[in-house]
Amino acid sequence: MFMQEINFTTQDILQKEFKEKRMGTAYDPTDVDSFLDLVIKDYEMFNREISQLRAENEQLSGKVDDLTRQVNARQSVQSNVETSTSQANNSVTNMDILKRLSNLERHVFGSQLDNGANNQKGQDTFSAGSQSGWND
Repeated sequence: MFMQEINFTTQDILQKEFKEKRMGTAYDPTDVDSFLDLVIKDYEMFNREISQLRAENEQLSGKVDDLTRQVNARQSVQSNVETSTSQANNSVTNMDILKRLSNLERHVFGSQLDNGANNQKGQDTFSAGSQSGWND
């Protein structure tokens, strides 16, 4: 579309030769005027095209800015979700570790812990009994 409406290239303008109307070096004013009219039309068309492209560029830049903001917002939300998920997974993992440690302690030290607790209860009972006068 753009290139089909252009009447001249820069080379055409540079190589344009005007006819001499009379003897001497003067050019035919109507020939020069018609050529300049075509050049002016080209420049007007260039200016319209430039204005249209600038407006389109501004519109597309606005869309890019909007999409960039949307992407950044989604990345922020996704990052927050990942952080929350990671923290939840860490707390579950920590809880699992504590449960496993407790079970392991019961398994390894269970008999010693039970004996220690029973011995302590027996000593408490004995102390309470001797104070109440049972041994008297």
